[in-house]
Amino acid sequence: MVRRFLESLFSARLSTHVGIAAALLVSAFTVGVVGFMTLEGYGLSDAIYMTVITVSTVGFGELRPLSPQGRWFTSGLIFGSLGTVAYSVTVLSNYFFNGEYRDQIRAARFQRTLQRMEQHVIVCGAGRVGEKAIEELQEHHHQVVIIESDPQKADRLKSEGCLVIEGDATRDEHLIAAGISRARALLTTLPDDAQNLYVVLAAREQNPELLLISRASDSNAVKKLRVAGARNVIMPDRVGGAHMATLVAIPDVMEFMDHIRIQGADAVNLEEVSVRNLPDRIKVPTLGELDARNRIGVNVIGLKRASGEYVINPGPETPLDDACKLFVLGRADQISKLNRILGVTAPEY
Repeated sequence: MVRRFLESLFSARLSTHVGIAAALLVSAFTVGVVGFMTLEGYGLSDAIYMTVITVSTVGFGELRPLSPQGRWFTSGLIFGSLGTVAYSVTVLSNYFFNGEYRDQIRAARFQRTLQRMEQHVIVCGAGRVGEKAIEELQEHHHQVVIIESDPQKADRLKSEGCLVIEGDATRDEHLIAAGISRARALLTTLPDDAQNLYVVLAAREQNPELLLISRASDSNAVKKLRVAGARNVIMPDRVGGAHMATLVAIPDVMEFMDHIRIQGADAVNLEEVSVRNLPDRIKVPTLGELDARNRIGVNVIGLKRASGEYVINPGPETPLDDACKLFVLGRADQISKLNRILGVTAPEY
């Protein structure tokens, strides 16, 4: 633990004021040592001792009587170092006791974490839509990096343990800092369609394989976002209105679907498993031979073939291939067991 703390401390970038204070102290110390060695003929250890008691003004006596030149030098060193010591003590006290060093250690640790992350999800914008997306992703154990321009929101998310880059998501350097080249997906939930369009274009340029999902406020922006590279474009107002209408038309069905989606890891999950993730030892030609219901307790309620065709409620004779995706319904513990058996760490998009 101590070793990790020291590594974090020395890897953190010191502030300008701390650097100046350290440089002034080293300069004053060097001048004192060189001066006593040159003017008084002290050896290195004696010169260091004289410099320490002079700069610190502790009042100990000299090792031997000083020459006139030595007295003038000592007086100048005392007066010259008073301001240096006072400034350095003030800066270092603020640095260590006001928490600045903790912020820098936290920032250094954050950078190391980002550099190690792969296949994570980047969320641009932590408004109402973005926060809900972040909550759902975290419930399903996805690593999330957030880019947020509002300092207050960024600080709150950091205090909650989120990985946050404070800045404008439309700037390439912030996307690069979020590890876009190693990410698996990016969600842009900014309130302005033009900003979302720019983020999608920039992200597609930097990572052509990235899954891009964007928010849109205007229906005219949907086509533009898709052309720019967004695989899915969500209009929250339209989705919300349709959801409210279905709660009137088929209330029990929608409440059941809400229970599946919203409860997430706490209750029932609906997740996907790629057949190509199956280890060779359990690759099976049909769904019946997989027998997920009897072995694990989950229900396979659908699958998607490589051609894009969906099969709803597939029977046991349904053939499987390496490009299939299974949609399984079950409790969180059952799906976790299925993932362990199949060697799957997370669902793929």
